[in-house]
Amino acid sequence: MLKTVLAAVVVIILIVFGFVWFSGKQAEIKLAKPVAAIGTSTTILIQADDPNGVKAFSAALEQDGQTKTIFEDKSRSKQKGVIYSFTAGKKEAPFLKEGPATLIAKAKSNDFRGATTTFTQDVQVVLKPPSIVADGRQHYINQGGAELVLLDLDGNWSDAGVRVANYSSGTFAVPGEPENSNHRFSLFAFPWDLSAETIPLAFAKNGAGTEVTTTFWAKVFPKKFRSSDIQLNDRELQKVDGELDPEGSGSLIERFVKINRETRRANAQTIYDLRNNTEHRILWSGPFIPVKGARESYFADRRSYYYQGKKVDEQTHLGYDLAQTTNMPVKAANSGKVIYADRLGIYGNCVIIDHGYSLESLYGHMSKIGVKVGDMVQKEQQIGVSGSTGMAFGDHVHFSMLVDGIQIDPKEWWDEHWIHDRILSKIGPGARVNAFSSPGQEPAPQAEPVAHHRAKRHRR
Repeated sequence: MLKTVLAAVVVIILIVFGFVWFSGKQAEIKLAKPVAAIGTSTTILIQADDPNGVKAFSAALEQDGQTKTIFEDKSRSKQKGVIYSFTAGKKEAPFLKEGPATLIAKAKSNDFRGATTTFTQDVQVVLKPPSIVADGRQHYINQGGAELVLLDLDGNWSDAGVRVANYSSGTFAVPGEPENSNHRFSLFAFPWDLSAETIPLAFAKNGAGTEVTTTFWAKVFPKKFRSSDIQLNDRELQKVDGELDPEGSGSLIERFVKINRETRRANAQTIYDLRNNTEHRILWSGPFIPVKGARESYFADRRSYYYQGKKVDEQTHLGYDLAQTTNMPVKAANSGKVIYADRLGIYGNCVIIDHGYSLESLYGHMSKIGVKVGDMVQKEQQIGVSGSTGMAFGDHVHFSMLVDGIQIDPKEWWDEHWIHDRILSKIGPGARVNAFSSPGQEPAPQAEPVAHHRAKRHRR
């Protein structure tokens, strides 16, 4: 009887042990941040997920048969997901040389079984820093404007451009040279909201994150931007709230302020995300033609919004509001490719045209859009009809221009001499490529004409 009981107990123990053992989980390991290259000391983020937590974690580097453990964490964690941050490179593994290597990570599950998961990632070791030389020209820059600088790069680089405080613009190969050329240029913006004392920096960095910078001769001319007060009434609030926030809750003014802040910010991000959808050539020709109409507001106007005698919000208006007649034809300021043609929050019916090398123009509040994404349009081709869609209280067109997703004052691009001196004279005759130089590229059909009436002066 005793032997039978002992045998039963042993069987139960084995069953329980087997259940616990085989129910143990393995951690899942992945990169929390992509890494393709490491240098002298590159920060690595690896995430380990396990329902029971992680008992121990380690990371190593391997190259040409040599392996070195570069990070260990033996602190038991009960969290289901843990992100480990450490540095990897020649500083941690002195035997590394330029070329391929392997990053190896191991995580031990925090359960009875304690299974170990191994993760490997091929990486390139990049030890040679890039180098960068900016041209020796004098760069005169308007606050809120744009400028172009030529850059000569060398060494192992993966990204380069110009940084102005927290804003950065990339580079393009000088026209006539291959896309991977080291002779490049950066068309960059000097944002309206930065001090004129801010120093632009040219930068270059390699895949491992090693960055070098250099200054270049630049003189920034400060600009005084306008300010204005806008008195809101219930009719205008109902118009905007009903169109842009039909299911919203709260008072009319609360909904308006939310739109003016959150929707404006979301729209700005949408516009910024289009910056890489650009042709690597000039699509425009000659000076840009401003949208016809009297200027109701100017670039970087600081607007204070009042409701029932109380200030409720303040925003910066980035562009020109232009009004002449109701339902007036809206024409492209220059040749280019349509990259956006749809509703866009506060801008209503909106068209954005890429003019090449990250230069864009934007047309908002239209009652009708006459082009579609992918259309090639000619300078002064009709692309739509003016209106009051979005955050607009009367029929007009919102017009603005951007460089690498950053709003700039369009006035410079209306000036043929400025374009020649600041842009074309630097990148040479190879840049003068019109949008319709290639066979088979035809402009989109123009929007059908609409009868006009005098427009009331209203601002957004």
